Amino acid sequence: MEKEKTDTSHNVHAHTIAAHIHDHGLSGRFSRITLRILIVNLLAPAILVAGLFYLDEYRRNLISTELSGMRTHAEIFAVALGESAVSPMGQMLMPELSSQIVRRLAFTAETRARLFLPDGRLAADSRNLLEPGGQIQRQDLPPPVSDEQQESLLERAFQTIDRIYNWLPGGESYTPYRENVEQNARDYPEVMAAMNGDVWVARRSMPDSSLVLTVAMPVTRYKQTLGVIFLSKGSDEIDAALYEVRLDILRVFGIVLIITVALSLYLAGTIARPVRTLALAAERIRRGHHRQHTIPDFSERSDEIGELASALDEMTEALWARMDAIERFAADVAHEIKNPLTSLKSAVETAARLDDVGQQKKLMGIIQDDVERLDRLISDISDASRLDAELSRGETEKVDIGSMLQTITNIHDATKHESAPMVTITTEQNLITEAMEGRLVQVFRNLLVNAASFSPPASTIDINAKREGDDIVISFTDHGPGIPAGKEAAIFERFYSERPVAEKFGTHSGLGLAISKQIIDAHGGQIGAENIISDDGKITGARFTVCLRAA
Repeated sequence: MEKEKTDTSHNVHAHTIAAHIHDHGLSGRFSRITLRILIVNLLAPAILVAGLFYLDEYRRNLISTELSGMRTHAEIFAVALGESAVSPMGQMLMPELSSQIVRRLAFTAETRARLFLPDGRLAADSRNLLEPGGQIQRQDLPPPVSDEQQESLLERAFQTIDRIYNWLPGGESYTPYRENVEQNARDYPEVMAAMNGDVWVARRSMPDSSLVLTVAMPVTRYKQTLGVIFLSKGSDEIDAALYEVRLDILRVFGIVLIITVALSLYLAGTIARPVRTLALAAERIRRGHHRQHTIPDFSERSDEIGELASALDEMTEALWARMDAIERFAADVAHEIKNPLTSLKSAVETAARLDDVGQQKKLMGIIQDDVERLDRLISDISDASRLDAELSRGETEKVDIGSMLQTITNIHDATKHESAPMVTITTEQNLITEAMEGRLVQVFRNLLVNAASFSPPASTIDINAKREGDDIVISFTDHGPGIPAGKEAAIFERFYSERPVAEKFGTHSGLGLAISKQIIDAHGGQIGAENIISDDGKITGARFTVCLRAA
């Protein structure tokens, strides 16, 4: 039953992780970063193409150029008619001659030309050809096309866009162009305006959204208006030119689109794919119960991704090292606690079997010492286990090392017993560092107590603090037996204890120097120990040195 419950919990946990990976974009073909890069990179070309679809200014320039050319042609028409098609009396235009001139000039100008007389009648139309036997109307027709050559979908799309744009507020609107079967000057406002001697240029719209460009110019003779020449032309050529420009823009946009998508995918691949790989690796490490999973190596990349990979790798190694330290600490704690517990167990079992009151009292003393040792050991272990968290949360402040050492020395002198060693202190001025004052006091008190415990009666302990470059160096020197050879580094390990012979067993837990080193390391400093060797090669004491960064 217990096994089944465990398997169910494992499956639920696996499904939760899979959902977590999916929700955070660690699975799937495209990551969110890739999509965002694509959208951002495509936004600018898309807006540009949307704006160029209209090409208003370009279209207006084409229309203005076309109307300017038609006005020039209208002037030529008016001069030719005024000079060549006037009756001998000079009071009216001759219809037959006017029609021939209009037809020939309109053919050259590729424009439809109509001539209206002052009474409004249509005198000539370039679409009507005068032939023997009557009048024939000529209508320009488009060339025959097959179904495949009909108006393309793209052209219809452009026309639809133009219609929508013209309907929008601010769009251009034109007067519709209508042509009656029996034409009269009154049908065209521009012609009626030209009858009064003005030159009239107009734009008209057809049902299919195309334009009709018109120019009306009076035909005069001796300042007398003999008629009006009316030129009109469709916007087919303008629409064709506009269509070609739009088509060229779309072709360029297609090329830019392909390049942009390719570069965006490449850019996203250099960012999103490594990040996804790192995230999956971190997830595997989090779920794994062993160290076979590692962070991928991107150290060859000299960018932020490489820095992130290196940071994650260092963080993982630091976490494993912290876990190893916790395991060693737990093993050391179990070992240290087991010794007094074994002694307690043995003493209790023995006391239960003894009838001698004196022996029982002796065993009760041993039990009391072991209980005190356990209490002291548990207190030190509790302090050591909380130290990391307190150091990570603690706030630093500017601390005067000289003043702190002087205060610690004064407290020692006030509380020492008669046989305790004397303390001498030598410090420079303005020894300021950034530190947690309470923890730094704990370090210096540990070092002073440690030096006092190894110092012979009536000896001295020398404390010296000075500035060396950017560092502050503090040393505690005693005149005791020194440190066992080769143990200069081991004395800072947890639960290591090398106490004086005369000291009662179990008085110290062996955590004082280890805690001191942990505090100094957290402040970015260094702590070490060495023996003092005399000229004849004998050990005359020990020196503990602390190095801190000056503020």
